[in-house]
Amino acid sequence: MGLNSLNLSFWFLVCFFRFASASSTYVSCNHFFPFSFPMYFMKLLGVTSFRLQTCDEDFTKKNYTIITSSCKGPEYPKNNCCRALKDFACPFSEKVNDLTNDCARTMFSYINLYGKYPPGLFAHLCHEGQKGLACDADPPASLATPLSTPPAFLFLTSASLTIFSLFL
Repeated sequence: MGLNSLNLSFWFLVCFFRFASASSTYVSCNHFFPFSFPMYFMKLLGVTSFRLQTCDEDFTKKNYTIITSSCKGPEYPKNNCCRALKDFACPFSEKVNDLTNDCARTMFSYINLYGKYPPGLFAHLCHEGQKGLACDADPPASLATPLSTPPAFLFLTSASLTIFSLFL
């Protein structure tokens, strides 16, 4: 029984690191909400000394007119606001989606400061799928690397192997 649980743990870690290392071309929906997912659960677990790393992107000097010129109240048109948010945030999607730093919080603080937007405006207006806002330009695949295997296939393969190993 101990060998089976060890095997299960191994495949869980393989899946976890595979999905964690996948490149992101989305602006995650997790950052639209007032609390950060890991920080919320760290507080539930009683960990109080956990600190996010300071963002290495300087959001103080960014040009926010991309958003403020397109997303204007009192109507806040969904298409204009979401397109402007994507145009602004997609170049920083990797940093904004990193849950170990405070880039998302910093970016949205400045967006709300310069645009004087109501709380939760972008969370309410802009959602395209489970992962968040899709950035249009995917990074081109390198010719030196082979075609990557889709994560869903890897997950199904590892799950099948794990289940199979439980019956051995």
